[in-house]
Amino acid sequence: MERIFDLDPQLIQDALFLAVNIFILFIAGSYLLYNPVRNLLKKRQDLIEADLETARKDKEDAAALKSEYDARIKTAHKDADVILADARKKALLKEARIVEEAKTEAARIIERANTEAELEKKRVADDMKKEMITVAAAMAGKVISASIDTQIQESLVEETLNEMGEETWQS
Repeated sequence: MERIFDLDPQLIQDALFLAVNIFILFIAGSYLLYNPVRNLLKKRQDLIEADLETARKDKEDAAALKSEYDARIKTAHKDADVILADARKKALLKEARIVEEAKTEAARIIERANTEAELEKKRVADDMKKEMITVAAAMAGKVISASIDTQIQESLVEETLNEMGEETWQS
């Protein structure tokens, strides 16, 4: 028997048998293991791409929402300024109204005080006139009871008038 490279035919047969078995195992392993792993990796890759797409859409939505909120904030600031301006105007009008009411009330109080003062002056004048009448009656009683002459009577009237003062007769 002739040997190839000094190899034994049993060794060549065993090597061929081993190669065929490895090839069969490779195909079976490919079919049983490689395809499921490849499918798993494909699914994972698709999931990652979907997550990236979702993240990109979420980022775009967030940017749109941010610009919308920024616009709303600017509008809110403008609205707040308008509301504050209206409140200031209303406060100024209310202040003017309150000041006007206070002035009217003060004028009414002053007028009432003046009226009360006039009434008090009249009452005092009336009281003074009553007292003068009483004094005159007492003086007349003295004149009659003393039966004094006209010169004494004139001096008594003069003295009484000086005691009362000229202001009493003028009011």
